[in-house]
Amino acid sequence: MKVVYTYVCGDILHEGHSLYLQNAKALGDKLIVGVLTDSAIMEKKPRPVVPFKERMNLIKSLGCVDCAVPQNEYSPFNNIKAIQPDILVESTSHIGNPYLKKLKLAFKGRIIMFPYYNEQSSTAIKNKIKELK
Repeated sequence: MKVVYTYVCGDILHEGHSLYLQNAKALGDKLIVGVLTDSAIMEKKPRPVVPFKERMNLIKSLGCVDCAVPQNEYSPFNNIKAIQPDILVESTSHIGNPYLKKLKLAFKGRIIMFPYYNEQSSTAIKNKIKELK
């Protein structure tokens, strides 16, 4: 069985999340998705709008996701170490993050980079909502 791991904030789900997760699932037999906790997100971004528990439930409900787990740091390093998947799916938006070098040295599986979905983002959706006020 080939296990794939990836992670998301999942703050406001959009088509980019759906495509990303469906494509990750197509790489293996089991897709495990780390859902970043609020504190993990706030290492790099503002506090999410949707509470962690709701984001976990939303990700779990997606048909392509076999399992959702909390990811307590922005870097997936600790979850990768614990889960030991065959494949880690990363976003090209993370190129340049220092943790990627550490992952490449320590992770024994394949790292596959998926392109960032530029057509939509949770931040863009939030900004549109603010403009409507």
